[in-house]
Amino acid sequence: MSWEPICALEQLTPERGRAALLPDGTQVALFRTRDDDLFAVENLDPFSNAYVMSRGILGDRAGTPTVASPMYKQVFDLATGECKDAERVRLRTFEVSCRDGVVAVRVPEAVPV
Repeated sequence: MSWEPICALEQLTPERGRAALLPDGTQVALFRTRDDDLFAVENLDPFSNAYVMSRGILGDRAGTPTVASPMYKQVFDLATGECKDAERVRLRTFEVSCRDGVVAVRVPEAVPV
């Protein structure tokens, strides 16, 4: 696995998402909370099949940071990707780090076909 630099921390507005493209073509939705916690989930909404999760609405359920899909409003745990409204549905999650003001996402290695 490798770390892909995405953007400067200042470019992430707290409580808003931002889409990024990984080298393998995967779209991720990056979020920065008011507490400066960083999260990355796949940008594809599994219910609408639209790449819109970066436009989701941040919130929390019982202190757990969440994002609501802007399409049909299903709520997902930002740390685990688990859908709070439908069992067995989840968003893919990615590790995120910030070093020297640069936000990076850990990219899984490609699986040989």
